[in-house]
Amino acid sequence: MEGTIYSLIPAVLMLVLVLFTRNLLLSLGTGIVVGSLLIHDFNVFKSLEEIWLVFRNIFYTADGWNLGSIYLLSFLLLLGIMTVFMTASGGSKSFGDWALKRVKTRRSAQLIPSFLGVIIFIDDYFNSLAVGQIARPITDRNKVSRAKLAYFIDSTSAPVTVITPISSWGAYIIGTLGTIFVSLEITEYQPLEAFVKMVPYNFYAFAAVILVFLVAIYNINIGSMKKHEERAIETGQVFDPNKRSKALSAKENTLVNQNGKILHLLVPIGVLIVVTVSAILITGKMEVEGEATILTMFENTNVNLSLFTGGLAAVLIAGVLYVLLPGKKLSVTKVLKDGSLSMLPAIYILVLAWMIGSVIETIDTGGYLAELVKDYSFNINYLALLLFLLAGFMALATGTSWGTFGIMLPIAAQIAVAYDVSLVLPAMSAVLAGAVFGDHCSPISDTSILSSTGAGSDHMDHVTTQLPYAFISAIAAGIGYFFLGFTGSIAIGFLLMLIIVVVAAFIFYRIGKKAVQ
Repeated sequence: MEGTIYSLIPAVLMLVLVLFTRNLLLSLGTGIVVGSLLIHDFNVFKSLEEIWLVFRNIFYTADGWNLGSIYLLSFLLLLGIMTVFMTASGGSKSFGDWALKRVKTRRSAQLIPSFLGVIIFIDDYFNSLAVGQIARPITDRNKVSRAKLAYFIDSTSAPVTVITPISSWGAYIIGTLGTIFVSLEITEYQPLEAFVKMVPYNFYAFAAVILVFLVAIYNINIGSMKKHEERAIETGQVFDPNKRSKALSAKENTLVNQNGKILHLLVPIGVLIVVTVSAILITGKMEVEGEATILTMFENTNVNLSLFTGGLAAVLIAGVLYVLLPGKKLSVTKVLKDGSLSMLPAIYILVLAWMIGSVIETIDTGGYLAELVKDYSFNINYLALLLFLLAGFMALATGTSWGTFGIMLPIAAQIAVAYDVSLVLPAMSAVLAGAVFGDHCSPISDTSILSSTGAGSDHMDHVTTQLPYAFISAIAAGIGYFFLGFTGSIAIGFLLMLIIVVVAAFIFYRIGKKAVQ
């Protein structure tokens, strides 16, 4: 059943269950079981073996330990421990008190994660977790819901990194472009030149970031986001207490040391940023043969090892600062336990998301969808629009932007070259845009999981509250691509995208004001 229409069943079933049950772990588990049964023609014993293997391969493969996933999971545990250290020491409270005196409005509080999401463009994982750590004390004190914070984080992380050449995403994409150009004998562009020229065609990335700032400035709350924001304003509860497990709430209930200072929060975060970025450059340079440049270092870096190194250094510093404080109310052992427990829900979701991603890859859902493009007869002027929609659905179903890039970028280039080489850049850029859109909508996207983790939000609350905003940006981008095909003008397509985002924001802003009146 691999590579056929049946390969859609696990992904579609998982998405339907998520929508109807709101139980992500159950939905992911069902998708994994059904996918394994399809792979092995409903042979129960082989299917159980498949499930065991995809779980084991997260940690150990035939080639040895899977250090990438181990480093990332370890980093999440370290992040939880660091957060509890900063909270128990009183650092988060002190920073919140300091910010409360300077950040006077909820608008300012919402703009801080929005700007940070644009500034921290090195890597989407790092962005998601670092922005959450810095902004959360400020948004909490100003009664901004965790779901809103998660939206700001998620809708700036991938959209910014996908259009930035000096980032882990940019380096990966540029490297992929180089391989595609060689295989298709495209000599009109160099990879870096092509990436830069593709940026203006990424309508969704620009639409998503612009909408983030409009939402922050005008406090636009659509759909279930309105409920979360109203609860935060009226009761001060920035998250739904009925949906958060005791483990996830552990760090919220930590006994705070009254002797803590702002440095107990800023120093560990500063160490995390400095050490992680340094490790990114060092691990990249170690893999480069010959002269290393910033771009080649990012292209060859080991992001997960760098995150682990930065997280370990930050925890050690946070621990030392905590031990030196008088009047500690929690033992170091208790901090380590609570910090680890606080990250277990995110780790469970991430492990199951990786598992169903592996099952979907084996059953070749992406390959089936890609074949549809090759076999479909259409007006080539609308290739970018078609690829945007297909890449969006593929990323939604598979939960991976990078996997969608790997499958769809070569196909997009191959189709475009067959007609007109000038279509290559808009076609491939539309793939990037669609993949980020689908990633924003998918409950199994690792970036979305880490965004909700960094914000301290319930994951399904984040996914459901972000959906309306993602669809507004996608509709604006889709119309932009339609008029790009209709007129052949990128300026007209981009301008229409921008107008639609602004008009939509204005309409929902007016609706919100009328509801208040």
